[in-house]
Amino acid sequence: MAEIITVANRKGGVGKTTTTLNLAYSLKELGKKVFVIDLDPQANLTRCFGIENANELTETIGHLLMAELEEENYLAKGYILSYDGIDFIPSSIYLSVTETQMKAETGSERILSSILEPIREQYDYILIDTSPSLNILTINALCASDSVLITADTQLFAIVGISELLKTIQKIKKRVNASLKVKGILLTMCDNRTNLSKLLTQQVEEMYQGKVEVFQTKIPKTVKVGESIYSGQSIKKYAKGSSVDIAYDNLAKEICYE
Repeated sequence: MAEIITVANRKGGVGKTTTTLNLAYSLKELGKKVFVIDLDPQANLTRCFGIENANELTETIGHLLMAELEEENYLAKGYILSYDGIDFIPSSIYLSVTETQMKAETGSERILSSILEPIREQYDYILIDTSPSLNILTINALCASDSVLITADTQLFAIVGISELLKTIQKIKKRVNASLKVKGILLTMCDNRTNLSKLLTQQVEEMYQGKVEVFQTKIPKTVKVGESIYSGQSIKKYAKGSSVDIAYDNLAKEICYE
């Protein structure tokens, strides 16, 4: 049965989509069956799975959530696409419409969980990419998940965002999803050439030591990450064997063999 992992942080630009994409490829290379959900209306992850016209799609995660919300008859597998051997459900701006509708519905925080439960036996890992806010969509992801992977770049405001997210995770754990745990904190865009990056990395490790795991793997700062996302490719396709590719392979091993 799949472990469902939400990739989250309340701050944008800290590598959530990059991590979801590249971790999926690295897990697949370890022989794992991976399923990815783009739960962000911006649909950046969807574009990295080869879809340029996301807003023209009529079978996205937004449409699937709406079908469940309206208690319509549907087959979840009809919304699942495949790219490079990774199954995924795309997103589009329609997800914003769905989000508005979900806010008005009682108990809507469990909608995604209802969708995933029947299909999780088909996979080893289900990864959920989220938007940089604690909206009803992110809460749905947390309620449906077994664990949360928190991404944070080595910038002060991203570090502050970790504490805020941890408080929300505790509330979800207490009120809705008692089995939810923090998978770990992944530090991204690490530049060991700068004193600030070194200092903030050290602070995070000291601050959460014994409380929350900080992954041994650190994602290095390199232009190849931005270039690969711009070109709509995983780092494994764009720059296989690069320091970032190796880092995500190491992260996948940490997750699989913890």
